[in-house]
Amino acid sequence: MAENSISVATHKTRSRFWILAILFIISTVNYADRSTLSIAGPHVAADLGLDNLQMGYIFSAFGWAYTLAQLPGGWLLDRFGSKIIYGAAILIWSAFTFMQGFVHFFASAAMMLFILRFMVGFAEAPVMPANSRIVSAWFPVRERGTASAIFNISQYAALVIFNPLLGWITQEVSWEYVFIVMGVVGAVLSLVWFKTMYSPLDHPRVSKEEVEYIRAGGGLVDMDNAAVNNRKAAGPQMGYIKQLLSSRMLLGIYLANYCVNAITWFFLSWFPIYLVKGRGMSILQAGFIAALPAICGCIGGVLGGIFSDYLLNKGFSLSVARKTPIILGMLMCTSMVICNYTTSDVVVVAAMSLAFFGKGIGALGWTVNADTAPKEIVGLSGGVLNLVTQIGAITTPIVIGYILNKTGSFDGALIYVAANGLVVIFSYLFIVGKIQRLVLKPLTA
Repeated sequence: MAENSISVATHKTRSRFWILAILFIISTVNYADRSTLSIAGPHVAADLGLDNLQMGYIFSAFGWAYTLAQLPGGWLLDRFGSKIIYGAAILIWSAFTFMQGFVHFFASAAMMLFILRFMVGFAEAPVMPANSRIVSAWFPVRERGTASAIFNISQYAALVIFNPLLGWITQEVSWEYVFIVMGVVGAVLSLVWFKTMYSPLDHPRVSKEEVEYIRAGGGLVDMDNAAVNNRKAAGPQMGYIKQLLSSRMLLGIYLANYCVNAITWFFLSWFPIYLVKGRGMSILQAGFIAALPAICGCIGGVLGGIFSDYLLNKGFSLSVARKTPIILGMLMCTSMVICNYTTSDVVVVAAMSLAFFGKGIGALGWTVNADTAPKEIVGLSGGVLNLVTQIGAITTPIVIGYILNKTGSFDGALIYVAANGLVVIFSYLFIVGKIQRLVLKPLTA
């Protein structure tokens, strides 16, 4: 509570908000790169002769690599700092995205597409741990929920901004150009990143007053500077990882974030295809209609963070402030099952919009990570969280592919996705307990 009772110091600059804007823009492109195959999927499947199960495995390729690379990615962030690792990641994932536009030149195009999606996932592994890490460094606790919500709504902003554009490119030009365009955009952003990203202590335009305001409010302003001094570490400290996995609080957070991500990956992979095959819409219609619920997700994502910080500043405990939006949001997210009992496209869009809105409100997992990660290993802790989280990126596309192959209907898929929201509620009510920063025990030699 001491962190929340700090009086607001005079701070002449607001550089932290420019940093947040950069995180939001790059994260939006990041999520758009993940969903390129979702938009182009029906045309890709038709041209390459792929069935639903094959598409499910190709969708999951990203998740396999993204999951496997979490611990190395988190360790690299703690060892070399966010600027170098994040910037390199942007450039590498953009190159592999670009190359997906040329898979049809290969004899085994499906295998090449799987490999390139795998490599995109590998390169993107540091992104969310880095976002959480940067927010921990640049924002005091009282602003952290809103800041984390801003970068987290990039997943919805990607659908709003890029789905209509990529749907138009797919239908009016060619699906190959979806990947080419996004690869070029990412390469340009990597240059922007290296030019504009700094730690709080190194930023050329940040004032001492702002740095002290962040530090006094619980911001880890010297995190990247400490990383420079800790490069002798040979690799991820298994003793630290064991401590993370021994915490009931963190295990509950991991389970909940896995389920939230399972919901996310329905929207990133199968949702546009659901609109086309399950509701009979065209690719172009699906691109625009998918943007409507995503707008609600953006609004919900911002409101969830603001509401959480509001509760915190009104004197509620950190646990209440974080858990309340999560539980309310996940309850709203289950509304998607209404789609199984209506033939009206208007009702479907309304139900999915409410589900998106609820998921946005409840997607505070990275805020909770910034609140709970041990200060010595924020990157590695985020890597462990995202390792468990991204198993949902593997399981969801495959499970839904099996459901479709077995039943020929999306009804079971929607029930499966909605059930994940109920598990999130259970986890925060009965497993997580008090939300607080985990203090590490010293490692024995």
